[in-house]
Amino acid sequence: MPGIWTFVIVCPLIFLAGFVDAVAGGGGIISLPAFMLAGLSPHLTLGTNKAVVSFGMACSTWQYLKNGQSQLRIGIPAAAGAALGAFTGSQLALLASDDLLGGIMLVALPVVAVFLITRKDFGRDDAVPKPYSRPTQIALAALIGFAVGIYDGMVGPGAGTFLMLGFSIVLGLNLLQASGSARLANAASGIASAVVMISAGEVYYPIVLPAILSNVLGSYLGSRYALRGGSRKIRRMMFVVLGLLFLKIGYDFLTGL
Repeated sequence: MPGIWTFVIVCPLIFLAGFVDAVAGGGGIISLPAFMLAGLSPHLTLGTNKAVVSFGMACSTWQYLKNGQSQLRIGIPAAAGAALGAFTGSQLALLASDDLLGGIMLVALPVVAVFLITRKDFGRDDAVPKPYSRPTQIALAALIGFAVGIYDGMVGPGAGTFLMLGFSIVLGLNLLQASGSARLANAASGIASAVVMISAGEVYYPIVLPAILSNVLGSYLGSRYALRGGSRKIRRMMFVVLGLLFLKIGYDFLTGL
C-alpha cells in the first residue's frame, strides 16, 4: 500500500495534469512523472496513467459537448482514426529506437512553437472553418486522428495538443472548437488503452481512486477555464505545454547519450 505522503505528492500533480490536459492537451508530461514518483514500474505507470486520465478526458469531453464546442462531425471520425493510429503506432514503436523518436520531436516542437509565434491570427475566436465538402472534412479529420494516433502510440505526451493544431491548421477551427473536438478523439484512444492495460493487469489499484478524483476535478476546472477564456487562454497554455514537451524530450535525449 502507498503511504500517505505518496497521495500528498501525487494527487496535486494528477489534478494539475487534468487541468492542463482539458485546456491544451499534454497532461501526460505531468501525470507520468507523478506516478513514477510513487515508485511504480514503467508498465504500471503507463497502465495506471491510462486508467486514471481516461476518466478526466471523459469529464472534459462532456463539458465541451454540453457547451456546444465539440464538432461531432470532426471529433467522431477523428476518434476512429486515432484509435486505429494508436494501434499502428504501438507496433511501430517496437521497431523505432528512443533516440530516433526523441530526435524527431526535438525538430518538430520548435517548428510548432515558431508557427504559433509568427501566426498571430492562428485559431482566433472568429476563425472561419474552411469550406470543404462534408466527405472531405470527414476524411481529413480521420487522417488527422490517425496521424496523431500513431504518435500517441509511439511517444504519447502532447497528443491532444497536436490534434488541436491539426484541426485548427487544416480545418480552420478556432482553438476552443479544436480543443473540444480533440477531447473526443483523445478520450476514445485513452479509454481503449485503459481497457488493454486493465486486461493485462498493468494498473496499480491502491492509488487509482484518489488519482481519478484529482484528475476529474482538474479536468472539470480546466475545461471551464478554457470555455470562459476562449482561444486566447488556450493559446497561452499551448505554449506552456510545448515548452514542457521540448524540455522533457531534450533532457531524455541528452541523458540517454
